[in-house]
Amino acid sequence: MSFILLPLLRPLCTLFVFAIFSNGHSQLNADVFMRLSTEAILSGQQLPLQQTATFKPFDDLEALTVSKYTSLMHPQFPNYNVRVKKSLFCDGSVRAYTGYIDVEAHHLFFYFFESRRDSARDDVVFWTNGGPGGSSSVGLFMELGPCQVQSPDNTTFNPYSWNEYSNIFFIDQPVGTGYSYADHGEYVSTAEEAAKDIAAFVAIFFEHFHQFKGRRIHLAGESYAGRMIPVFASKIYDQNALLEAAGLTPINLASIMLGNGCTEDATMLPSYYDMMCMNTTVPPVLDIDTCVNVKRGVRAAFLVVPNGISKNVWTEWIKLNCRAAMAYCSEVIAIPYDASGFSPHDLTKKCIGQGTGGICYEIVEHIDKYLSKPDVREQLGVDPIVPANFTSTNPWVKARFDANLDHLFPTQYYIAALLERGVRVLVYVGANDWICNWVGNEHMTLNLEWTGQEQFIREPLKEWFVDSHVAGLTRTAKGFTFTTVYGGGHMAPYDKPKETLEMLRKWISKEAF
Repeated sequence: MSFILLPLLRPLCTLFVFAIFSNGHSQLNADVFMRLSTEAILSGQQLPLQQTATFKPFDDLEALTVSKYTSLMHPQFPNYNVRVKKSLFCDGSVRAYTGYIDVEAHHLFFYFFESRRDSARDDVVFWTNGGPGGSSSVGLFMELGPCQVQSPDNTTFNPYSWNEYSNIFFIDQPVGTGYSYADHGEYVSTAEEAAKDIAAFVAIFFEHFHQFKGRRIHLAGESYAGRMIPVFASKIYDQNALLEAAGLTPINLASIMLGNGCTEDATMLPSYYDMMCMNTTVPPVLDIDTCVNVKRGVRAAFLVVPNGISKNVWTEWIKLNCRAAMAYCSEVIAIPYDASGFSPHDLTKKCIGQGTGGICYEIVEHIDKYLSKPDVREQLGVDPIVPANFTSTNPWVKARFDANLDHLFPTQYYIAALLERGVRVLVYVGANDWICNWVGNEHMTLNLEWTGQEQFIREPLKEWFVDSHVAGLTRTAKGFTFTTVYGGGHMAPYDKPKETLEMLRKWISKEAF
């Protein structure tokens, strides 16, 4: 390498040397070092390490107050800030916290609940809902959190909460979702962009909540999280090398859990016909003429929708074709199903309620009203800049992702890469779901190219049980598991709380289904 070009080719390293030289000794100015360290972590460059004697993790979470935020910082993340407070909210039987991770101009709201069983030893679960733009408050208050919102006025205790066996936090992401927001309109529009915030979130969380350092973490979510979670996990895995180089503790990424995930359009698209017009979960729900038109439409759209095109070969022509195919799919697939009156989240039930984002559940209306109450917002510590009327889904967030055709990117490659690196993967699906159904998810798992593919395909589906009752079907090989949940819809933990809680217990304890 030419030393004449060093400032151009290695700008951070050059600035590093200049800072040492200008100070006249071997100790860096703290401000310079902190800025360089963060830039290095985010850009992938490595710098000589310096231990900071003045930094101490926040040891005593009991010292937090319920009335105001405590700000926590770390010298390796000078542009990042954690604001956290105690909360008596939702589950009075365990310690709970709410707060914001301020990632430069992005402010991500989170809830964190310690385990009801053994918070000092139990694993950590990260939960996010889909959308994109779907608030994880739906997961918390409708499905698997410590309490449920059965009316707009109060919450009730949930005995099947996933914090029965884990420490769990729920995060509103990406920015613009739920109580999360961005300064100056700095939003994201791809899963890969959103992953940067999540990776920083997880790293900062474990640095400050240091009693959880080294604890196994499982990234979980549903719906569009089938696209997001594999990307988030991959970012966290790759970030570990940079954290170690900076003298920080790597994240103990144990597994990902994809619930009724929409992971790959190429396998999900033809499954819509199977679910509407064949005897899969229920008898056909559409008439014969409509089913014939749907079958023709699926075949036509499948010829246009790309399978596995990488981002660097996207052209405006391809994007135009894809958008045309999406509009066509909506006309020949989604519109006929919508006209049937059945819920897209459960093809055994009619759509009821006026929940935002097409979520046909009255409880979602209750959640929106409850989280809009001024006293609830004050108790949670919601920043005043957040709009007064809470909405469980933000259509503008989804529109940004749709405009970038984010859902067409090949997420299955991330899943394969995680499996090759020893990160376990669970794909679980409520059998009654239509929008991200079990047929499409099973096809995705069988077609996934990885070193364990042949063994996975050879494994037969077998029944798994809860209290001597058949809970669904399952197939597993080499850390990869596909599981159905009988009677469950898109929000399987809501429909089958006991079964999905037992599924969680088995999964995190590595117990066979």
